[in-house]
Amino acid sequence: MLQFPAADGRSGTIDEARLRELLDALHRGEITTEDALDRLRTLPFEGLGFAELDHHRALRTGFPEVVLGDGKTPQQVAAIAERLAAESDRLLITRAGPEAYHAVKEAIPDAEYHATARAITLDRAKAPRHPGVAVCCAGTADLPVAEEAAVTAELMGSAVDRAYDVGIAGLHRLLDKMTTLRSANAIVVAAGMEGALPSVVAGLVAAPVIAVPTSIGYGASFRGLAPLLAMLNACAAGVAVVNIDNGFGAGYLAAVINRQAWRGAKAEGGSL
Repeated sequence: MLQFPAADGRSGTIDEARLRELLDALHRGEITTEDALDRLRTLPFEGLGFAELDHHRALRTGFPEVVLGDGKTPQQVAAIAERLAAESDRLLITRAGPEAYHAVKEAIPDAEYHATARAITLDRAKAPRHPGVAVCCAGTADLPVAEEAAVTAELMGSAVDRAYDVGIAGLHRLLDKMTTLRSANAIVVAAGMEGALPSVVAGLVAAPVIAVPTSIGYGASFRGLAPLLAMLNACAAGVAVVNIDNGFGAGYLAAVINRQAWRGAKAEGGSL
């Protein structure tokens, strides 16, 4: 039996596939118009007292609600994760420490922890990933931000090529990765210090570059402010900038760009 939101909006979730099932059932006369309206009248969200979970997010944006682990207790993270996972086949929790992961693991045994990215994921969909996203970073110290971007993009359906420790102090290391970078539909570039790497990359490729300033560097980098300003003033065209250390936002945007590129190619009857 199909499970859809009740009139109070608290039970079930709606993604595109389940919405199609509901509309098909209405078309076949298996449910009445009033029944369908009752199930759709309130956007499905669920209150936990300390959180309001948006189970309708995937239908609107193509990806479920993402949980920020910072500022939440392990118990709160686990409670949110358990309810989201009950209504979706994908789950992403960012900025989560080991304690939060252990709490989530008790509730969701198939959850995975990505220690470098500090991210907890669940992927029961196991859908094929489309190539087209590259993630690179200037130094090894930028890895947590870069990996947060890569894990996010992968969970959103993109295959990710990584190019790490390719900062401008040794430009030959970056040039060795150009074949990979030039084949991408979107490139995430994480860098601290003076933040020059995104501008260099953007001057060598046709794809959009999503720059992520990191809080890595000595005193005058002001915990990421210096690279942020440098990236905002990039002389190369095609650079967009997200907030300091926001690997999630960069990975999300890269995956959306890649998804749109593949949709456009499919609509034209070709492939990338």
